[in-house]
Amino acid sequence: MTESTLVRTTPTPVAAGNVAAPRQVLIIVCAGVVLASLDLFIVNVALPQIARDLGSSNLGQLSWVLNGYAIVYASLLVFFGRLADRYRRDRGFLLGVAVFTAASAACAASTSVGMLVGFRLVQAAGAALLTPTSLGLVLASYEPERRPGAVRAWTATGGLAAALGPVVGGLLVAASWRWVFLVNVPVGIAALVVGWRRLPHVPGHRTERPDPLGVVLATGGVGLLTFGIVKGSDWGWGSATIEGILAGAAVLIGLFVLHCLQSRNPLIHPSLFRSRAFTGASLVALFFSVAFGAMLLSIVLWEQGVWGWSALRAGLAIAPGPIMVPLMSFVVAGRLIARYGPAWVIALGSGAFGAGVAWWAVAIGIQPNYVPDVLGGMLLTGIGVGLTLPTMMSTASSSLPPPSFATGSAVVNMIRQTGLALGVAVLVAVLGTSSHHGLAELSAFRRAWWVTAAFAFAGIVPAIALLRRRTPASPAL
Repeated sequence: MTESTLVRTTPTPVAAGNVAAPRQVLIIVCAGVVLASLDLFIVNVALPQIARDLGSSNLGQLSWVLNGYAIVYASLLVFFGRLADRYRRDRGFLLGVAVFTAASAACAASTSVGMLVGFRLVQAAGAALLTPTSLGLVLASYEPERRPGAVRAWTATGGLAAALGPVVGGLLVAASWRWVFLVNVPVGIAALVVGWRRLPHVPGHRTERPDPLGVVLATGGVGLLTFGIVKGSDWGWGSATIEGILAGAAVLIGLFVLHCLQSRNPLIHPSLFRSRAFTGASLVALFFSVAFGAMLLSIVLWEQGVWGWSALRAGLAIAPGPIMVPLMSFVVAGRLIARYGPAWVIALGSGAFGAGVAWWAVAIGIQPNYVPDVLGGMLLTGIGVGLTLPTMMSTASSSLPPPSFATGSAVVNMIRQTGLALGVAVLVAVLGTSSHHGLAELSAFRRAWWVTAAFAFAGIVPAIALLRRRTPASPAL
């Protein structure tokens, strides 16, 4: 890919029959985003019931129901994003939804843990395809001045779905763990039917095929890194196996960076990171995702493991936080961005999120007390997600050249997914593997919450340092 390739204009969507308006395109693709985002966390609360029903007490094997999804999803995002920029995005999106939906039905019908893990890997591949193609469709459908608002809506929907994962999971597990996967089927079928009839035909750009070497280096490097992160707590961070895996990941990623700098046809063009907006937003995505992953798991572990709440009660206790996400994104964030610029909105959101987790570190005690101990922090973290994630994603996307819409968004989403996995690993490492009880357990969780808050506050630095000069007005949708 040459530099001139990056400055071509956006491909004009081709109308096919009763084509959807931009707002309708956004609604259709958000259905796919809900599927991919919900499954990041919805399965967590179902693991105990899955173990009982499938007769497995092997926690290492069960962990792959979660870890396999995370690893495949993160490692394939950039490759599929590059393909999405080359080929028709509407077909790529529909294919991703079809694969995800079929794999979800297969997961629900699984009769063994091995079968379930296998179909989860297929599910993750579908999610990795539909995520960048969905955002590529949104960016191609909207006029440039309206793209930031559309991307905020796209991101807020995904963030809301991810945060609601434990809530929805708790409700569905009350019936059966299989409903955790079956719930995806009607949503996926509806998105396929409506998308086939209404999505515009968005042709790809006439760019070169992805270099196989770049694909292997990127996919292998990110896959090994995510694998090392998610297994570090189980196998020991100082073990020779984990050190070897992380060293291998570092070598592959280093070779990939070198390849991108020297190749005539890099998988990720270096010019993307010459943009202060894209680089700053990517750094914010890393810090904030680490904090988000640790936060969401920590409060579930505390409510269920220490206070003894059921999965349903713990999920419902989380609900006020996700409710704040669309409120902040659709009602508040756009106005604040128009007046103060995205840097200060991201800084405010990161600060609110960190303050919410710090609230738990100060307020929560051994005895269950939802109001105000948990609720106060949950509302603050919800405000933080609603302000930070959509603003960060719209800032990164608005800096992308049209031929790199899907690839660039895939890079940011890959960083987010890796950050989520790292956040879970950091939380488990700080909590420790020994059995704590009473005040010792509370002390361990408080330490973990302070570390989580520190990651959220750290996101303020790249926001102010790299994004402060960027102050575009963002009209409402």
